[in-house]
Amino acid sequence: MTEIYALWLPILLSAVFVFILSSIIHMAIPAWHKSDYPKLPQEKPFMEATRPLNLTPGDYMVPGCDNMAEMKTPEFQERIKLGPVIFMTILPNGMFSMGKPLALWFIYCIVVSAFSGLIAGIALPHAADHGKILHLAGFPALMGYTFALWQYSIWYRRRWLTTLKSTIDGLIYAIATAATFVWLWPQ
Repeated sequence: MTEIYALWLPILLSAVFVFILSSIIHMAIPAWHKSDYPKLPQEKPFMEATRPLNLTPGDYMVPGCDNMAEMKTPEFQERIKLGPVIFMTILPNGMFSMGKPLALWFIYCIVVSAFSGLIAGIALPHAADHGKILHLAGFPALMGYTFALWQYSIWYRRRWLTTLKSTIDGLIYAIATAATFVWLWPQ
């Protein structure tokens, strides 16, 4: 067993490396994720029609219902049939700052790296085999960066291509995390 405190450096550095890699992927290769959220057809009329509603920021489903019984009513079935059927997130109006999301992303990277280190540390001693470190630090990182994304394609019908691209990003982050642990594993 390797104590978690002995892994503070690979935990912190792998989070930094993932943060840098994600910035490169999203800023230096913008075409990679450009098609993830295409512009809404008829955007201007949609915005003009919904603006007076003064929607509160949050997640919504349209048409919505309060319970399973309501979903079975002819009125709800007609609303679904007529459409549009939408899952949406409303943000506050105005330009949004990237500071808070970037800070939260970095904290998330530290959490994923910490769990990767915790799992590897429980299973492996100091001076462990590099292949075992790679697997036991890499697989939890892969799970942390990718698996929850798939639910959005399964349940909310996000395009699978968008999920696949983000999964590839997560694989890159997991490799960086695992490689950092291999490099800095206590001897």
